[in-house]
Amino acid sequence: MKVRFQLNNEKRSLDVEPNDVLFDVLRDKIGLKSPKCGCDRGDCGACSILLNGKSVRSCLVLAAEIEGANIVTVEGIGQTDLSPVQKAFLDKNAFQCGYCAPGMIIAATELLEHNKHPNAHEVREALSGNLCRCTGYTPIIEAVCQARGRKS
Repeated sequence: MKVRFQLNNEKRSLDVEPNDVLFDVLRDKIGLKSPKCGCDRGDCGACSILLNGKSVRSCLVLAAEIEGANIVTVEGIGQTDLSPVQKAFLDKNAFQCGYCAPGMIIAATELLEHNKHPNAHEVREALSGNLCRCTGYTPIIEAVCQARGRKS
């Protein structure tokens, strides 16, 4: 079946099978590498993308469901320059191995789109579905708090 969608501000059309998972389509058919496979069950957040402005686990979305959708991956967040969230993650050294970084950046971006000035509790809540095994979360939370004060 053919699906038409927008990916990182670019119109796309792609043939998919009814059982194709969006994660596999993004990585294997399109070649994007920011969504990571951490659990393949939707538990870790490493494969998160923005689907119509909402953070979702791409491993849980069938590609057939994206007809007419707007999808943004980390590759689309800082297309011309790093976004405030990406800059803050670098400033605060908010990742070590980097595996969780795409999911964390997606979640933080969604949060700041809807809440321009979240407090630390709201940041923790927004990131709660994303697992990081390296940092202990403190630099990630600090990065999001720093990003809330930045201009694009």
